Amino acid sequence: MKFLFVTLFPEQIEQAASHSILQRAASKGLIEVSCINPRDFTHDVHRTVDDSPFGGGAGMVLKPMVAAIRKAKEQLPNARVIAMCPGGRTLKQSIVEEYAHSGQDFIFVCGHYEGFDERIFHWVDEKLSIGDYVLTGGEMPAIIVMDAISRFIPGVLGKIESAEEDSFSTGLLEYPQYTRPVNFEGMEVPEVLRSGNHVLINSWRLKQSLKATLALRPDLLSAEQKELLTGRLPYKMKKSERRFYEELRAEIAAEQEKRASAEVKEDEANG
Repeated sequence: MKFLFVTLFPEQIEQAASHSILQRAASKGLIEVSCINPRDFTHDVHRTVDDSPFGGGAGMVLKPMVAAIRKAKEQLPNARVIAMCPGGRTLKQSIVEEYAHSGQDFIFVCGHYEGFDERIFHWVDEKLSIGDYVLTGGEMPAIIVMDAISRFIPGVLGKIESAEEDSFSTGLLEYPQYTRPVNFEGMEVPEVLRSGNHVLINSWRLKQSLKATLALRPDLLSAEQKELLTGRLPYKMKKSERRFYEELRAEIAAEQEKRASAEVKEDEANG
C-alpha cells in the first residue's frame, strides 16, 4: 500500500516512517511512503505558500496546493485524497478498517497555519479529523492514520489477529495483558491466565473487556450489552450465558462497592 503526503515538512513524515514497525513494513515492501512539498511548485524567490485571509483575521491561510495535489495524483492515480483538518469526519476504528480493506492507496494533504483556502477541497475526496482539538499541522494526524491503516496490512504485524483483537476493533476496550515475571513486586498475574484452559481464559478476557468498557467508555456499548450488564436479564438464555452475566454483574457490583468504600475513607482522611 502506498502513502503519499502533500506536506511542507517532509522530514517529519520521513522520521516517523523510519522507526519500528513502519520502518520494517517499508523495508519489506509492504508499504511505501513518499512526500511532495508544495513549495516546489511556487514561483517566487521566497517560495511563499501562504497569505493573509480575505475579510481580515489572525494568522495566515495556505494558498491552494492544487499543483502539488495534481502531481500526487499523477503518481497515484487511483488513490483516495484526504485533507487532514478539524472540520472532517472524526477517525474511528471502523473508518480505519474501511480504508485498510479498500485496496486503495492514499494521498494525505497536510495543512498548517490557519488552514486551507476553501477552494482546495474541489481536489480532495474527503476531509478527516482525528479528534475535537486543533494541532499545529496536519502531519501528525496523517501519520496516525497511516499507522492505524498499516496494522491491517498482512505481514506488518506478527499476526493479523493482533490488529483484529485490539481495543475498538471488537467494539470494546481491550482486556488487561500480562507477561513474565509471574510475580512483580507483590502483584501476580491472574491465575486463570496461567491455567492453560482457553475456554476460561477467553471468558475472563471478555469479562474484563466488558467491565473496562462499562467503567470508562459506556458509549461504546450497544443497547443490548448495556441491558445485559445493568438491566434485567432475558427470560430465555442459555444457562452458561446466564451464569456468565450473573458472575460478571456480581463482580461489577463488588468493584463498585470497593471503590465507593475507598472514596469514603479518603474523604474521612481529608477531614
